Amino acid sequence: MEKIVQLLESKGIRPTAMRLMTYKRLAELEVAISLGDLEKDFKVSERSTLFRTIKTFEEKGIVHHIEDGTGVIKYALCEENCECEVGNDLHLHFHCNNCNETVCLTDHKIPHINLPQSYITEDINLVVKGVCEKCNANLD
Repeated sequence: MEKIVQLLESKGIRPTAMRLMTYKRLAELEVAISLGDLEKDFKVSERSTLFRTIKTFEEKGIVHHIEDGTGVIKYALCEENCECEVGNDLHLHFHCNNCNETVCLTDHKIPHINLPQSYITEDINLVVKGVCEKCNANLD
């Protein structure tokens, strides 16, 4: 837990109990999670406190959001030294149509896209959809 406290403090975030629990839960997951599903993981939590925690984490570069086409925004921890900005460290996401899980494919970076001069990029989100490795193994 001390390592989490140090990480939060290094990002200028006060390590409250909710922030520590939220970070710990996100670190345990191998998939992205929605705010609603994250809320279910805690017996006692106020949705607004959890939402503010996630938004603080996002602003400070601890988590990034994923729009995977399901209509529900999901969140995942950023890699160490991630900048999660257009043109920096953006990676693919994979959404499984079978189990409905979304994962970060951090080893697969989104290439730089040259838009016409009059266009301004504000966000890039690339989601590949299909059947994940786990579900594919279960289909055999």
